[in-house]
Amino acid sequence: MIFVKNIISFLQDEEYRQLLITTLTILGFGTVAYRYLEGWGWIDSLYFSVITLTTIGYGDFYPKTDAGKLFTIFYILIGIGIILSFIDTVHNHYKDLNPND
Repeated sequence: MIFVKNIISFLQDEEYRQLLITTLTILGFGTVAYRYLEGWGWIDSLYFSVITLTTIGYGDFYPKTDAGKLFTIFYILIGIGIILSFIDTVHNHYKDLNPND
């Protein structure tokens, strides 16, 4: 029940809602790009997009084409700021819910 309450409170927050839409759009854009640039499946493309933007970088997938490598440079530069903003917004949301903590 607490999980559902948290999700609802996030969705009522305009800043979070806009950032969530932007984050999902960037992940979707990366997934489609890797699907066509590298020829990976949808799940592998989504997986690589998430791993890249969260800077985990396991190394099990990596772009092999020049177009894929150039896109990855662009994707990291754009996506890192969005992911960091997303994390900061989540942190601020919880901080605002519990001002005494």
